[in-house]
Amino acid sequence: MTQFTHLHVHTNYSILDGQASVEKIVSRAKELGMEALAITDHGSMYGVFEFYSECKKQGIKPIIGCEVYITSGSRHSKSSREDRSGYHLILLAKNKLGYENLSKLVSIGHTEGFYYTPRIDFEVLEKYSEGLIASSACLGGEIPQEIMRKNNALDINDENIEIESAIEICQKYTNIFGEDFYLELQDHGRPEQHYVNKALIKISEKTGIPLVATNDTHFVRKEDYEAHTVLICLNTNRDIDDVDGMHYTGNEYLRSAKEMYELFYHVPVALENTQQIAHKVEEFQLKRDVALPNFEIPEGFSDQQEYLEHITWEGAKDRWGECSDEIKERLNFELETIKRMGFPGYFLIVWDFIKKAREMGVRVGPGRGSAAGSAVAYAIGITGVDPIKYQLLFERFLNPERISMPDVDIDFDDINRDKVLEYVINKYGREKVAQIVTFGTMGAKSVIRDVSRILKVPLQEADRLAKLVPDGQQKLENVIKEVPDLKFEYDSKPEIKKMLDLALSLEGTVRSTGVHACGVIIAPDELTKFVPIARAKDSEIPVTQFEGNIVEGVGLLKMDFLGLKTLSIINDSLENIKKRHNIDVDIDNIGLNDQETFDIFAKGNTTAIFQFESEGMKKHLQELKPTKFEDIIAMSALYRPGPMKYIPDFINRKHGKETIKYDLPEMEDVLKDTYGITVYQEQVMILSQRLANFTRGEADTLRKAIGKKLIDTMNEMKSKFVEGCQSNNIDTVKAEKIWHDWEAFAEYAFNKSHSTCYSLIAYQTAYLKAHYKAEFMAANLTNNLGKIDEISKLIDDCRRNGIEVLGPDVIESEMKFTVNNNGQIRFGLAAIKGVGEAAVENIVQERNENGPFTGIIDFLTRVNLRSCNKRCIESLAKAGAFDSFEEIHRAQFFHTEDNDTNFLEKLIRYAGNLNENKNSQQISLFDLGDEEDAMPEIEFPKCNKWSNIVQLKHEQDVTGFYISGHPLDDYKLAIRFFSRFRIPHIKHAMATRRNIIGNVSGIITSTQHLLSSKGTNYGRFELEDYDDKIEFTLFGNDYQNVKNFLEEGKIVSVNFSVVSPPRWKLENNPTAEHEVKVESIELLSELVDKKCKIIEIDIHSDSVNIDLIKWYNALFKRHNGPHSVLFNLVNKEKEYHIVLKSNNYSVNAVSLGEELDKNNISFKLK
Repeated sequence: MTQFTHLHVHTNYSILDGQASVEKIVSRAKELGMEALAITDHGSMYGVFEFYSECKKQGIKPIIGCEVYITSGSRHSKSSREDRSGYHLILLAKNKLGYENLSKLVSIGHTEGFYYTPRIDFEVLEKYSEGLIASSACLGGEIPQEIMRKNNALDINDENIEIESAIEICQKYTNIFGEDFYLELQDHGRPEQHYVNKALIKISEKTGIPLVATNDTHFVRKEDYEAHTVLICLNTNRDIDDVDGMHYTGNEYLRSAKEMYELFYHVPVALENTQQIAHKVEEFQLKRDVALPNFEIPEGFSDQQEYLEHITWEGAKDRWGECSDEIKERLNFELETIKRMGFPGYFLIVWDFIKKAREMGVRVGPGRGSAAGSAVAYAIGITGVDPIKYQLLFERFLNPERISMPDVDIDFDDINRDKVLEYVINKYGREKVAQIVTFGTMGAKSVIRDVSRILKVPLQEADRLAKLVPDGQQKLENVIKEVPDLKFEYDSKPEIKKMLDLALSLEGTVRSTGVHACGVIIAPDELTKFVPIARAKDSEIPVTQFEGNIVEGVGLLKMDFLGLKTLSIINDSLENIKKRHNIDVDIDNIGLNDQETFDIFAKGNTTAIFQFESEGMKKHLQELKPTKFEDIIAMSALYRPGPMKYIPDFINRKHGKETIKYDLPEMEDVLKDTYGITVYQEQVMILSQRLANFTRGEADTLRKAIGKKLIDTMNEMKSKFVEGCQSNNIDTVKAEKIWHDWEAFAEYAFNKSHSTCYSLIAYQTAYLKAHYKAEFMAANLTNNLGKIDEISKLIDDCRRNGIEVLGPDVIESEMKFTVNNNGQIRFGLAAIKGVGEAAVENIVQERNENGPFTGIIDFLTRVNLRSCNKRCIESLAKAGAFDSFEEIHRAQFFHTEDNDTNFLEKLIRYAGNLNENKNSQQISLFDLGDEEDAMPEIEFPKCNKWSNIVQLKHEQDVTGFYISGHPLDDYKLAIRFFSRFRIPHIKHAMATRRNIIGNVSGIITSTQHLLSSKGTNYGRFELEDYDDKIEFTLFGNDYQNVKNFLEEGKIVSVNFSVVSPPRWKLENNPTAEHEVKVESIELLSELVDKKCKIIEIDIHSDSVNIDLIKWYNALFKRHNGPHSVLFNLVNKEKEYHIVLKSNNYSVNAVSLGEELDKNNISFKLK
């Protein structure tokens, strides 16, 4: 059989149109014995590099192409219906120049011609045609479209086919491509193709334009057609019953050469020409070494290396003053390594934009990752921690024995990050800078939901099946095998099996594109010479069409510009401090031995402290009681899965409860800061050099080998290590023991450079919390707007730290959360839903220019009622922002009389009339007209204030949380004394896989009563307490027993247990969290009635006198009720307690307790 090459092939990078993965379609071509294969995705080159690599891997010649969209008009025209899509045209790269031109054309389509599709026009096609082969494409091509337009009937014969106008169009293409233009024949069984093919053959006979046979491939095998149909339904938002008119016949798969020859036996030349084209295509490389953009150096320096050395030694003076021999040796070594590897330009580029960032007021982090191990980076200000002081290693960043691109990831405050990006664009040229594309693919859970929707599986059923898939990145195939419930569904229900089989076919298919959160490309020349680009949504900065792990492979410098919210919080904190105290805090130069800062860590008061916020971390910090910065670094590294088990040993050794042992005296100065425990990768690297004479490069190779369990390398390294130890007179048994310890722990060892940098940020935030609590917490609240759970947590922490958070107030509030002169945090107006930025700016500006608002009428007549519209004012009222106006309470705004107009609408009309009246008075004064009559005052309606619950509900509606209180406030004592756990305790037990049993109290905020596919009832509800929210799911009798309690707004006590998940879940995921099971539910009020019998009041013996007894007598009479009273008589000096029962009084323990609470008197309810 003669060879055949497919030249019209779509992969799943023809998004939601192609179903074939690159790996599968290349494998199928190999299986079919094909020697070459093309990729021609719609309008893009997203999959080109993956395709190129896969073809090379499987020994197939890759042909790089694209099915572009070409408009007959101008690519800039984007108004008429005719402009919308453009005709299809296949372009194939004949050589490297052709590839670059194809990349350019595709990029132009996205950046200049995008209108529904990425379109090019004949102007650019002609300009960038060199090195390209073209063919007329499918029925969507311009020539087939013209043939169909001129030949409407399907029963035409060879004699009456009209081809003249089509020949004129062909001439346009042959003028551009000459012999490299082909007429494309396709036959998928569509009637139109038969007469279009006849016409194309006739055109070829008449003009000599060669024919080529293709199959418009969209999936791999014929049996994939149904999965492809589902994909098209996803794309067009249809379901499986609405597939008419989709133009696919099921023959759009990768046909064998035999099938293609049977199909086009009558035009063998069209088949032979596939090979002619394949032979025309030259082999060329897509991979190349990274080329750095040019960095211009000032006059007076011979090259980049000399300039780098200059700024390094100048920076060293600022960092260290007089440099010691150790510092000089380190800097010289690093500079020589940078020179030898050819990276001085890289360091200068990074130094330049970081320096500029600081000049622009952008906060820059102290570093992240291994770059902090470079003394040069520290000297020139790229990083902010001293690598020599903290034993951070340059070779962890750049291995001197193996050339690889340095990787400096930089944190900028997330508010101003874009300023740095704009600077880079302006410096290097807009055509040389891009962000990086990302691809969203169909995961196991999402593909079940997607396919179910297309197959019309009920939503609840689809949701139930998707939830059977454990969280994580498991393949659906494995999940079906390993999750018994899902396997049962698959094996026993044909309709579910069909859905899951289709889901398996589509899993991993590209569903969407996005933009990498931080990746930035800086090219030495125009980007399209290296990579095709596209236009990002809502951004002027283009994106590469290749992913981040590919761009370096095609010769581009990739950097990560990360936006870190904590740096914005630090900035806002410093701004708040300056505003309130007129102090400039130099946060980058605070001492790292501040006791008040260590107290924040030691008390576990680390809510809002960067990376130290979790409940587990707080517990360990309280046990550790850090006293030095190195303790913070170590906890940052240890608090992760794996090394976490060493935390108790670390704590015990610090406090002398466990002996610190070193295998060798030479190890002490390396391990002393971690109390003899190997915590960091750098410790292994230093010790391997010291004990076994490893070079710096070998030490880095050892780190990678142990961390990644590279067995062959480890065995080779072990022999070298033991021999090196022997050469230093270290006992072999001891050397073996050290190696064994490293093998056991080093896979958990962390990058100390990263821990040190991020611990410094944590320390800075703790310093701010210790010394400027209100200013720091206000900054945290501002930077978490819209995150309801986070705001609630922060407000709760403010209260625990004695900081009052006041609700919004149009008299005092600004855009952000602010701190007033009394040290109280005032709610920011921008945090209220429905209150736009323009409205806040108007309110604040008016107040600043013309003084505080004196009442609601004054407010409404002074603000711009277009920006402060009715919805905005409603939200302000619901949030309590007008509470300072004593003339009106919240309910009055919404009071409605018989005409269905609420009072707020009347107020707005009244204010508008007042302003009109005022304007007309001014006019009449100039006209010397009569004095205007004053408008009558508006009458405020009489109505009751909202109840506490209603007021809180409205606050939650417009801010996401409660401001003036909490629905549980009336139950504080019940929760304190009769609820064993709070929600964070449950979540922590689940996360740490710890069994607990008890009760938790809260308000039910949402409920669902559901029906399973088996016809059984089940339910879900969400419970909220002061700290957090949690969802419970109930099945069977558990649900039936409690369903009457499942109503929104009910305040309940839930008896629960946290238990290990079922065995099948553990088999699939050994680290799966524990699960929470509801045992029973009761109303919290009934729980108190049932359990509360006694109130026990603490009284100090030295305070007992007749006045106190009288006070208690009066107090007990006010709180008469059914509960007994006990006095706990305490004498601190003699340390005794005497419990005395009062037989004279019975009290209401709860109401009595509330009054005792207000008077700070200690008591217990029992």
